[in-house]
Amino acid sequence: MAGATVVAGLLVTTVAPASADKNDSSPGPKPTVVLVHGAFADSTSWNDVIKKLRHDGCPVVAVANPLRSLSGDSAYLKDVLAGIDGPVVLAGHSYGGSVISNAATGNKNVRALVYVAAFLPEKGESAVDLSERFPGSTLGDAQRSVPFTNADGSQGTDLYIQNDKVRHQFAADVPRNETDLMAVTQRPVTNAALTDGAAEPAWKTVPSWVLVATRDLNIPPEAQEFMAGRAGAHVTRVRASHAVSVSQPGKVTDVIEDAARSVR
Repeated sequence: MAGATVVAGLLVTTVAPASADKNDSSPGPKPTVVLVHGAFADSTSWNDVIKKLRHDGCPVVAVANPLRSLSGDSAYLKDVLAGIDGPVVLAGHSYGGSVISNAATGNKNVRALVYVAAFLPEKGESAVDLSERFPGSTLGDAQRSVPFTNADGSQGTDLYIQNDKVRHQFAADVPRNETDLMAVTQRPVTNAALTDGAAEPAWKTVPSWVLVATRDLNIPPEAQEFMAGRAGAHVTRVRASHAVSVSQPGKVTDVIEDAARSVR
């Protein structure tokens, strides 16, 4: 759920394969790293991670997560993955963790999963279920709801973080000039997406890496530890807010590259 929002809509932001970069002296092609943002953000929340991955010679695709429903967002990501040749390291932040867990199931190209302050739901669990199972999340009190009408006439609810609470709730270790922009440009997630139950998760069969943000006010660190342990994941702990891909891009990149080395 992190980051400044510049690009909206259901587009895929791609970064050219890093074969043009001259910094990689290791043998063999590197897997493509696919990055999936969470709620209240867009793919630009990965910008500094992308720069570091490119510098190190990694091909990168940053996906614009629709944030409309878990099943629909997962189907969208599956289509993106179907267009990528070769091995993939799939990384998700926050709600994006639920999406990658669904979308990677059955995809033999996905060789590693990376969860960055993210959800690793079991079948049937929702993001809301997991957030409320452990103490520490103050997201509910920081949100505002905006009703909307779908094209078919049905009603839905978009969720935002109240502008004056974005820095404390979401990105306390990010400079205020950035969080002011993040507050204004955040993308909403539907209530339905956060309450949808997960499908059979890929982390049961695909090796997983988890970065736990120990100062997270959205997903309690205790919940992150529980999910990581249940998945048998490699765990890295970082003293950071929920917006760890913005505040600690180097640490996030290190975890992704560790996962990438395992599949080469």
